Amino acid sequence: MRNHLILILALIAGTSFYFNHWIVLDGTGMIVWKGLGVGLLAVWAGTEARSTDGWLIAAVMALSALGDVMLETNGLTIGAIPFLVGHVVSIILYLRNRRSPVWVALAIAVAVSALAFSLPIDRSAAPGIALYAFGLGAMTGTAFTSRFPRIVWIGAAMFVVSDMLIFTRLSPIGQTEIADLLIWPLYFAGEALVAWGVVTAVEKRDEDLHHRL
Repeated sequence: MRNHLILILALIAGTSFYFNHWIVLDGTGMIVWKGLGVGLLAVWAGTEARSTDGWLIAAVMALSALGDVMLETNGLTIGAIPFLVGHVVSIILYLRNRRSPVWVALAIAVAVSALAFSLPIDRSAAPGIALYAFGLGAMTGTAFTSRFPRIVWIGAAMFVVSDMLIFTRLSPIGQTEIADLLIWPLYFAGEALVAWGVVTAVEKRDEDLHHRL
């Protein structure tokens, strides 16, 4: 394992951003701070990449970091696009390492999408949210059916919970203090677990393959 410093800096940046809930830094500084945590995870994953799977997880993290920034600069609808593309890249990664039937992942995707569809008060927004949530659920489902360590699926599931808490803001429940406190730590911790689990598993597999050749 190389480049520990980049990983440590990523964890510091992502964890410390949680305190912006109370500091309430606005403007460019806040946007950079928000994107830095997962952005550095992307850099770390990229410096560790030695194969297609390694570059795929780096791309996933980079797209999530872009989404973090675009949520602040362009709003929820446009900001969700990089995340959705990232989910598609994740699905490709997990399907390349599949160990269980695809129907399991599909069932999880449908369940997540149906739940998201039921949430918004504005029913005109429901189809778009359901479409995004299907990609989110498919990402989580394929993570569950992949050969990667369990922490990868746990991280993906934490991402789902974080996004569902965002969607509850559009539901009759509305914005709550508990949801606001949980959205960022669930998201960033989930991304960190996914990055660590995939990168270390791919690196170990590549090293084992190299030794056998």
